Formats: sequence, structure tokens, C-alpha cells
Amino acid sequence: MHEAARDVARAIAKTPAYDQTRRDRKKVEMLFAHLKRILRFDRLRLRGPAGARFEFTLAAIAQNLRRFAKLALHPPNTAALCVA
Repeated sequence: MHEAARDVARAIAKTPAYDQTRRDRKKVEMLFAHLKRILRFDRLRLRGPAGARFEFTLAAIAQNLRRFAKLALHPPNTAALCVA
């Protein structure tokens, strides 16, 4: 019935831009999964849009601090990237 729309979707799925968006989406989904499972953000405790915005900002800060701490403990090997 909607085969033309399916053909368009299949054509889009074969593009490099679609592959990039899938990778980006997976990163975001993994961050939300980490928030829910590890940091216990499975439901919002603050009410309203302003409370939700504050809670997600706080969660993003926590995730960024965790990421920075990992980088501080194990900095990337820049010597391997430099070619003399």
C-alpha cells in the first residue's frame, strides 16, 4: 500500500549521512541509558518544564565531570598522533 514511501526510506538508509546519524543517535541513547541505570534518573523528581530542564542540566554536568575525570586519569596518547 505504501511501497513508494518504503522505497524512499530504503534509499535514505543507504546514504553515508544516515550512517552518521545512526552513530550519533546511538551515543545519545547510551548516555540516556547510563543516566537511567547508573545515576538513577529513571524518573523526574522535579516538577514542570523548568524542573526537568534543571534536572537534565545537572545530569549532563555529572556526566561531563565523570568524562573529564577519566581523561585526567588516562590522557590520550598524543605522541602516537605526532609524526616527525
